[in-house]
Amino acid sequence: MEMINAIGRRKTAVARVYLMKGEGKITVNGKDYREYFPQVHVQHNVTDPFAVVGAENIYDLKINVRGGGFKGQAEAVRMGLSRAWSNSTKSSKSRSRIRSTSPGIAVPSNVRNMASPKRANASSSLSANCLLI
Repeated sequence: MEMINAIGRRKTAVARVYLMKGEGKITVNGKDYREYFPQVHVQHNVTDPFAVVGAENIYDLKINVRGGGFKGQAEAVRMGLSRAWSNSTKSSKSRSRIRSTSPGIAVPSNVRNMASPKRANASSSLSANCLLI
C-alpha cells in the first residue's frame, strides 16, 4: 500500500493526513501525537477511528495541522483520518454509511433522507424540518 492522503477540516483547523502501512506511529507536525495533544480525551479523537475498524498498530500516520485550537485540530485530524481510511479500503464503505449524531448513538444515513413529519398546526413550536427519533 502506498501513501494515501486526505484533508480534514473542522472550524478553522485544516489537517493533511498521510496514511501508510507501518507499526502504528502517529506524528503530528513532527511530534508524537501524545506530545502534541497532551489531553487524553483529545488523543482519543486521533486514535478512535483505528479502534472502530480494528486497525490499531497497522498504519503509520504523518499529520500536518494548522489553524484553530487544539480541540478543532484534533477533530480535523479525525475527519482526515476517516477520509483517508475510507479511500484506502472498500470494506469501510459499509461503516461510512453510519453517521454519528452524538456519542453512543449511530443513525443510518438513510434516516436523514426520510421525509419530514407533517405539522398538525402551523403555530406548533416544532419546525417543519425537525425529525424526532
